[in-house]
Amino acid sequence: MSHDLLVALPIVIPLVTGVIALLFYEQRETQRIISAIGAAALLIAGIALLLEVRAEGILVSDMGGWPAPFGIPFVADLLSAVLVMMTGLIAFTVALYSLATMDPRRESFGFYPLFHILLMGIAGSFLTGDMFNLFVWFEVMLIASFVLIALGGERAQLEGAIKYVALNLISSAILLAAIGLLYGVAGTLNMADLGMKLQDVDEPWLVTAIGMLFLVSFGIKAAIFPMFFWLPASYHTPPIAVTALVAALLSKVGVYALIRAFTLIFTQETGYTHQILLVVAGLTMVTGVLGAVAQYEVRKLLSFHIISQIGYMLVGLAILSPLALAGSIFYIVHNMVTKTNLFLISGAAYRLQGTYELKQLGSLYRYHPYISALFFVSAMALAGMPPFSGFFAKLTLVRGSLEVEHYIIVAVALFTSVLTLFSMTKIWTEGYWTPSEAEENDELPPGVNSWPGWNSQMLAMFVPIIILAALSVGMGIFAQPVISLLIETAEQLLEPSLYIEAVIGDES
Repeated sequence: MSHDLLVALPIVIPLVTGVIALLFYEQRETQRIISAIGAAALLIAGIALLLEVRAEGILVSDMGGWPAPFGIPFVADLLSAVLVMMTGLIAFTVALYSLATMDPRRESFGFYPLFHILLMGIAGSFLTGDMFNLFVWFEVMLIASFVLIALGGERAQLEGAIKYVALNLISSAILLAAIGLLYGVAGTLNMADLGMKLQDVDEPWLVTAIGMLFLVSFGIKAAIFPMFFWLPASYHTPPIAVTALVAALLSKVGVYALIRAFTLIFTQETGYTHQILLVVAGLTMVTGVLGAVAQYEVRKLLSFHIISQIGYMLVGLAILSPLALAGSIFYIVHNMVTKTNLFLISGAAYRLQGTYELKQLGSLYRYHPYISALFFVSAMALAGMPPFSGFFAKLTLVRGSLEVEHYIIVAVALFTSVLTLFSMTKIWTEGYWTPSEAEENDELPPGVNSWPGWNSQMLAMFVPIIILAALSVGMGIFAQPVISLLIETAEQLLEPSLYIEAVIGDES
C-alpha cells in the first residue's frame, strides 16, 4: 500500500462510511452494520499507519501533487499515528456500544452519519500539516459534535449544546485571527515551513504574542483553566454513547494542537511560554478535581475529571523533556481508554437503575458484581493505582518532572491524585456499596427484576466495556513497550528538524 493512501485512509474511511450510512438513512439495521464496519476499518487503518510510521519514519502525502509549502500536506509522525489509532479504538468500542443504547429516534435523525463525520474531522486534525486546514477540521468537528450533542432536541441537550457551540465559536474566531496574524508575519501556514521560518524572525516577541492567541484558542477547545466551564455544562446532556465519544476525543484534539504548536512553531521563548503552560497545567488539575469532588451526578463528576486530567497532559509539554512529554502522551492514551470506559459503565448502570444520581444508585455491587468489577478497574486506573495504566502514566510524568526538579508541579499532581481517588471512592461507596434509597424503603432496586439477560443487546453493551478494561490492565502490565514507543514519540517531537525535513525536504 502506498504511503499516500495509508495517510489518507483515516480521513477517507469515515467520510465514505458517513456517506454510505446517509444513503441508507431509512434502514436502521443496515446503518448499524455499516457504522460498525466503518469503525473497525478505521481502527485497522490506524494500526497499519502506526506500524508504517514506526518502521519508515514520518510519512507525508502532498494532496493534489503540489509540494510543500505550496500544497496542503497530510503528515503522519508518531504522535499523529498514535492518536489516529486511538481514535479508531474509541470509535470501534463506542460504535458497538451504540448498537445497544442508541434510541431509534436519534438514529433516524442521522446519528450514524454524524458519528463518522465527527471521526473524519478528528482524524483530519491529527494529520493535517497546515494551520488553516487545522482550523477547517476544527470546524468540521464543531458542526458534527454540536448536532450530536443537540440530537433529540431535549431541553437539557439544547441548553448544553448552545453553551458548547457559543464558547467554541469564540475559540474559532480567535484561532482565525491568530492564523491571519501568523500568515502576516511568516507568509506561510504550512506547519513545517512555519517551524523553519519563525526561527529566524527579527521580533520573537511578536511570534510569542501570536502564540498566546493560539494558546487561548486551543486552550478553550482543550478545556484548560480558566476556559473549561463549557465542558461540564454540556457533556452530561446527550446520550451516553455521544458523551463517551466527545469526552474521549474532542478535548484531546485541543491538547494535540497545543503540543504540535508549542514543540514545532512557537519555540522562540520557551522559558516564558512553557512557564505559563506549567502554571495553567497545575491550576487545571486542581480546579477540575475540586469540581469533581463536589458532584453527586456521575456524568458531571466524570466531566470535571476530564478537565483535571487535561492538566496532567500539559505538564510534559510545559517541561519539554523526553520523559515528561512521553508521560503526557501516555496520559492522553490512558485517559482515552479509561474515561471512555467510565462513561460507558455509567450508561450500563443507568440502564439498570434508571438514574445517574449516586444516592439513588446504590447496591450495584450486591446485585450486579460484574459491572462493579469493571468499574473498579477503570476507577483505579483513573486514580493512578497500580498495576493499571494510570499508575505508569503518572509515574512516567512524575519521574520526568523530578528529573528537572519541578517539585511543585509534582506535589500538585500527587495532591490531585489523592482527590481523584477520593472522588472515585465516593462513586464506589454511594453507587455500588451503600444501599439505595429504594432498599432503605424495603424495595428492590429497579434494575434487579428488569435485567434482560445476556442477549445480543447486552453483549453489544458489555463487550466494549470489557475490551477497554482489559486494555487498561494490559497497558499497566506491559507498560515498558508502551513507554518505549512514547519516549520515541517525544524525542521525535523535540527534534522538529525531523518533521521539517520530512515535509519540506532539502529546502530546509
